[in-house]
Amino acid sequence: MYTRDETDRQGGAERAPVRLTGYAHGGGCACKIPPGELEETVAGLLGAAPDDPTGELLVGLDTGDDAAAVRLPGPPGGPAVIATADFFTPVVDDPYHWGRIAAANALSDVYAMGGRPLVAVNLLGWPRERLPFDLAREVLRGGAEVAGLAGCHVGGGHSVDDVEPKYGMAVTGIADPEKLLRNDAGRPGLPLSLTKPLGLGVLNNRHKATGEFFEHAVETMASLNREASEAAVAVGARCATDVTGFGLLGHLYKLARASGVTAVVDSTAVPYLEGAREAVRDGYVSGGTRRNLDWVAPHTDFGAADESTRLLLADAQTSGGLLVAGEIPGAPVIGELVPAGEHAVVVR
Repeated sequence: MYTRDETDRQGGAERAPVRLTGYAHGGGCACKIPPGELEETVAGLLGAAPDDPTGELLVGLDTGDDAAAVRLPGPPGGPAVIATADFFTPVVDDPYHWGRIAAANALSDVYAMGGRPLVAVNLLGWPRERLPFDLAREVLRGGAEVAGLAGCHVGGGHSVDDVEPKYGMAVTGIADPEKLLRNDAGRPGLPLSLTKPLGLGVLNNRHKATGEFFEHAVETMASLNREASEAAVAVGARCATDVTGFGLLGHLYKLARASGVTAVVDSTAVPYLEGAREAVRDGYVSGGTRRNLDWVAPHTDFGAADESTRLLLADAQTSGGLLVAGEIPGAPVIGELVPAGEHAVVVR
C-alpha cells in the first residue's frame, strides 16, 4: 500500500490505499527489455567518433558496461566523467520506498564504474488522470533523500504524462580514469565477490501478487553501493558490474564474455534473502527472470544445479549489489575467473 495506513485523508475525504504495482505490467528492473533482444537492437550502432569531440570516450557501448565514461581534456591526472540513466515501473506499492529504490539503483551505475555521483536529474512518467500527484511527490521525496545520502545534488529533471508510472534518474559522476571498474577487465585467477544477496526479484514479484511487504528486501534495494565501490577501488580491483535486471548469471555472462574468461560460480556460497527460495517454490518468478535464464543457458554449464537454484541465479534483481573481480572486506566470495573454456559460465 502507498502508506502503512488503511486509508489516506486528503481534503478531509477518505481515499482507499493505492497499490502502485497494480498500475504497471512489470516491476523494477524485471521490466527491462530482454538482454538478447536489446543486444540485437543496438548491434551496429558503434558509429564513428563525433567531429571535434570534447573528451576521449573510455567506456561506451562496446561491452554493454554499466555507464559511459569520458576522459576530460586538460592536464594528466584529471577526472573522467561518468554518465548513466536508469528508470523503471513501481517495484513496491509505497511511493516513498519506490523513489528510494529507484534512486539507489540509478546511482549504482556510477558506483559500479568506481566513481562518485555529482548531480542527478529526475526522470518521471506519471498517469496524471489516474494517480494523484501527492504520490508522485512522495516518489520524488524518496529519490531526493537517497541522493542526499550519496552526496549527490538533484538539479531538476523531466516529466511526461505516461500510461504507467515510471521513475528514475540520469546521473553524472566522476572517477579516476586509471582506476575505473569495467566489465572487460577480468583476468583468470581473480575471485568473484558479491555485495548483496539475491532473491529481490522473486520477493518483489510476491509483493506485487499478494501485497505482502518485505522490509528486508526494501532496505537491501534502497541501500547504496558506495562503500562496496570504494572498497573495490581501494583493494585495486579493476573489473566489476552491478547485478540488476539481467540477474547474476546475465551480468556475469556479459563480464566473462567481455573479458575473454570463464566465470565459475559456487552456488552454495551465493547469499540469498530470507524467503527467496520459498518464493520460487510458490511460483513467484517473473517473466524477466525466465527470459534471463533462457538467454544464458546456451553459454552456461549448470552442473547439478536444480531448477530453483538456476532461477535464483538468473533472478531479475532491482538495485542489487556489486559483482567484483577481487576480494573485498565483508563480501562473500562466490566463485572465480578462470581461463576461457567451453562455457562462459560454470555453476558448481
